[in-house]
Amino acid sequence: MTTVVQKWGNSLALRIPSAFAKDIHLHQGSTVEVAIVEGNMVIKPRKKRKPSLARLLKGVTARNLHAEQDYGEQAGRETW
Repeated sequence: MTTVVQKWGNSLALRIPSAFAKDIHLHQGSTVEVAIVEGNMVIKPRKKRKPSLARLLKGVTARNLHAEQDYGEQAGRETW
């Protein structure tokens, strides 16, 4: 497929055909990697990493750890 490179502000841009975007699950706001490989421009989507519990817990510090919250008495059949 051939597409045209166009000016976008001080940069150049090209449109990604919707069929290509759909095939690789690319949408507006997606992050992509752009690289030059053996004289060719290669564009590939970055995969979103699912955060692991260990990675999330690394972000907990004494400064952002809040106290236990009391939500009052039981309102239904939940057990506290």
